[in-house]
Amino acid sequence: MPEPLFEKVALIGIGLIGSSLARVVRREKLAGEVVVSSRSASTLERARQLDLGDRYLLDAAEAVRDADLVLVSVPVGASGAVAAAIAPSLKKGAIVTDVGSTKGSVIAQMQPLLPEHVHFIPGHPIAGTEDSGPDAGFAELFEGRWCILTPLANTDPAALESLTAFWTRCGAMVDTMDPDHHDKVLAIVSHLPHIIAYNIVGTADDLETVTKSEVIKYSASGFRDFTRLAASDPTMWRDVCLNNSEAILEMLARFSEDLAALQRAIRWRDGDKLFDLFTRTRAIRRSIIEAGQDIDVPDFGRHARPASPKP
Repeated sequence: MPEPLFEKVALIGIGLIGSSLARVVRREKLAGEVVVSSRSASTLERARQLDLGDRYLLDAAEAVRDADLVLVSVPVGASGAVAAAIAPSLKKGAIVTDVGSTKGSVIAQMQPLLPEHVHFIPGHPIAGTEDSGPDAGFAELFEGRWCILTPLANTDPAALESLTAFWTRCGAMVDTMDPDHHDKVLAIVSHLPHIIAYNIVGTADDLETVTKSEVIKYSASGFRDFTRLAASDPTMWRDVCLNNSEAILEMLARFSEDLAALQRAIRWRDGDKLFDLFTRTRAIRRSIIEAGQDIDVPDFGRHARPASPKP
């Protein structure tokens, strides 16, 4: 049986990602002790009921004391506050990482506050569902998914190797990337789709000529799949928009230009242009399936996804 990678792991935040980490860390025996911390007493109590850790603390500073690995799983806008709270208690040589989908802003918030004697390695597992909270997590969340690490210029190679090994044993494939490049990539593959989904669902809700009952009744069409994205945690996505605004606005501008071109093609009944676009985008879907990032079964594999554990 493989030895634990760390004696003590501290999970700061126990939502979908944090609770999934707690479950996989326990399943794979990656740590001798798991300490769970949340600023919400009710969330912490629910984590206790689900037996997600060994100890449960409201005080994040106390939770990270003597921890070898600290995983910060909070909305990206709260990263700086967490760093300020835990900085005095971090032991020398501890690895501190996060799971936020914006890296430039997280680095700007956390790096100045963390002591030089720790290894700060920002990270982002590209895995998730529309659900949130400690009940939403499941140990298989990271299997076959990418985790992008954005090491800083002075990152210790041994610490990077340890964190890479951790994510690999969680089931993820690990890659490294420049923080700014990460933010641009995620703006198009994650942030923009969610923004578009929120906007489309909001438009449908605002339409006076279509009743809400009709929107719900006939949502077995494409609208339904937009609502899955639009059901994601509003706090998290508010913070993403505010903390990756430059890259998101750049991608929104590109999208707006392409949307205007599509609008012209429809208006001028340019069937060739429409067919070419739809053929090209269909190939992208096939490439995603071939890369193992989705499965080719009816209903987008929705019913094949591992179910979230029930309380």
